[in-house]
This record gives sequence, C-alpha cells and structure tokens, in this order.
Amino acid sequence: MTVEEVNQAFIEATQNQLYKGVLAVTDEPVVSSDIIGRSESAIVDLSLTQVIGGNLVKVFAWYDNEWGYAHRLVEQVIRVGRTLAGEKAPTDPITLSFKNG
Repeated sequence: MTVEEVNQAFIEATQNQLYKGVLAVTDEPVVSSDIIGRSESAIVDLSLTQVIGGNLVKVFAWYDNEWGYAHRLVEQVIRVGRTLAGEKAPTDPITLSFKNG
C-alpha cells in the first residue's frame, strides 16, 4: 500500500454521496483555525498521510468538534423526525444551511 493509494481512497470517498458533507480532504497547509466552522466530521490532511512498512497507515484528520458534531446531531434529529412522521428514512445526506457566527 502506498500514500498515493490511501489518499486516492479518501478522495474517492468524498465523491461518494454517502460521505458528502461528512468527509472532506485537503492538500493545503492547514492550522486549527482554518477548520473552525467546517461542518464535516473529518477533514483528512492528505499531505500528512504516512504508510509505514507497507501495511501500517497513519492518517491525520482535522475537525471542528462543536460545529461538525452539531451538524451530525441535527441531521439525526431530522432523520428520526421523518421516520416518526411515516416518511421513508432518507439515504442521501441531509443538506443543512446554517450561518456560522
């Protein structure tokens, strides 16, 4: 396994409808203040991915533990509400549009 293969797997995962809005990737230099207000549960820092000995993978991911968590919680409440209302549970990601700040 190579760094490129691992990073490509994460890039492809972000294209998957199941992970839209939940997983993101970046290859830009990042500091913690860059992540504040990001709604994804994890932003994988591709420049820091490591593969050791061909079978040990080290992945670095950033997250805003308040904003990302709040988004996942609201999404879950919406899913439960729809289910209780007799609607079919959505399989697509729920898009939220909150203004941060």
